[in-house]
Amino acid sequence: MTQSQEERRGEQTAVRLGPVGKGVRVLVAVVGIGLLINGSVRASDDAWPFGPMSQYAGSVADDASITFTRISAVTDAGTTVDVPLNIEGAGVARAEIEARTGEIVKDPSLLQQVADGWARKHPDKPKYVKLELIRDTTQLVKGRVEGPPTPEVLATWEVRK
Repeated sequence: MTQSQEERRGEQTAVRLGPVGKGVRVLVAVVGIGLLINGSVRASDDAWPFGPMSQYAGSVADDASITFTRISAVTDAGTTVDVPLNIEGAGVARAEIEARTGEIVKDPSLLQQVADGWARKHPDKPKYVKLELIRDTTQLVKGRVEGPPTPEVLATWEVRK
């Protein structure tokens, strides 16, 4: 046999997966699917990356209301600002706030973590003294925005020092 014949013969040889390899692959798939189902049933971003699929964008009807949750802060400099809801801003993502809106409404003291995160990440910037969880609702009519958003204050928290 020449070297080129041996090379061709080697290319045709397939490595078959044994029963242990197949079992490991099936086990990994079952565990992954189980984690995904668990995160979806619990509907919590705490299970990320196996959290709920509701965080992904979907289409909106032409005549619908669109809600946007935000946190507004009064600073010790006397200004009112929207809190940057991301890891670099206050250390908490918007999705986390939206997922826990009901909890925050019941217990506004949870907003203290937002103020603490901001102060820790931005020691040179004005501190938050009051936080408001706000839901802005924008109305669509025939697919177009109908007027400015309507804000609704859901919770208020006086920041502890």
